[in-house]
Amino acid sequence: MLQKQKAVVISFDKTVDAMRFDDEHEKGGLPGRLIPLPQEIGSGCGLAWRMKPEEYEEVKAAIDALGVPHKVHTLML
Repeated sequence: MLQKQKAVVISFDKTVDAMRFDDEHEKGGLPGRLIPLPQEIGSGCGLAWRMKPEEYEEVKAAIDALGVPHKVHTLML
């Protein structure tokens, strides 16, 4: 059985914003990956960005620079 680990998840209101951020990831090699929105997060476009907690600051700088609306969640996944 896999053990759950703490993860930071960024949810987006619009799919286009999630895809835009994913494109930025490909250019800049940001840590993390695009995942289906976890059930623990009640609303969003259906996509989210998952990363390790220690990677958050680097990703936060990139997402803030893009100006993409988002919400940050800390979950056990």
